[in-house]
Amino acid sequence: MRKTKRYSVKGSNSLWQIYRTVSFWKVFKNVIVIFIARYMPFLSVKNWLYRTFLRMHVGKKTAFALMVVPDIMFPEKISVGSNTIIGYNSTILAHEYLIDEYRLGDVKIGSNVMIGANTTILPGVTIGDGAVVSAATLVHKDVPAGAFVGGNPMQLIYTKEEMEARQRNK
Repeated sequence: MRKTKRYSVKGSNSLWQIYRTVSFWKVFKNVIVIFIARYMPFLSVKNWLYRTFLRMHVGKKTAFALMVVPDIMFPEKISVGSNTIIGYNSTILAHEYLIDEYRLGDVKIGSNVMIGANTTILPGVTIGDGAVVSAATLVHKDVPAGAFVGGNPMQLIYTKEEMEARQRNK
């Protein structure tokens, strides 16, 4: 179960009311920073941009590949541990704007996590330390530490114990 907080809206859909929920200038600044970071070839500079201007928690030696998009409206709700890789063209969302409500949720990605290319991570999700998320996965619920998950909808492929057994047998 994702951990999100719901906020009801009246009248038009919640996205039409976006600037009642988040400052236009904050979104404007975040779009510019994220656009620059998406193409930044230097990982240390990219992480500095995320920490400094987006207020994201980014651990040491974490690598955001080319074209990764962190949440544009609420990036401060994203936390990534150390030595983690976020694959090419992945998206990390901390918000959902729906018809009658919007939802916000912290995204917590542990240390030593591998997230494959073109993955989408939804708000309110925790990905445990040492987990592996295969490419093109929709992460719609928590991922246990050390697990290997994949697919759309996401499914558990191997538990931590099964992954350790596979590595011992190599």
